[in-house]
Amino acid sequence: MDKNSLETNLKELESIVSKMEQGDMTLEDSIKSYEKGMLLLKMCQDSLKEIEHKVLILSAENTLEQFKSANE
Repeated sequence: MDKNSLETNLKELESIVSKMEQGDMTLEDSIKSYEKGMLLLKMCQDSLKEIEHKVLILSAENTLEQFKSANE
């Protein structure tokens, strides 16, 4: 599987979830979709970790500041 952008992987993951939620897939197709979804999830998590690391590095002038989301 290619290493696409985070946004591309998220869209594909959302598409897989949507198709699986419809409930009309065969068991074999469901398993294949689940496996692909898990790979996409792992790639998204890895991308987010990499992005977080870059933010920490970029924000470090004399101290290392944790990035806070808008929800915090």
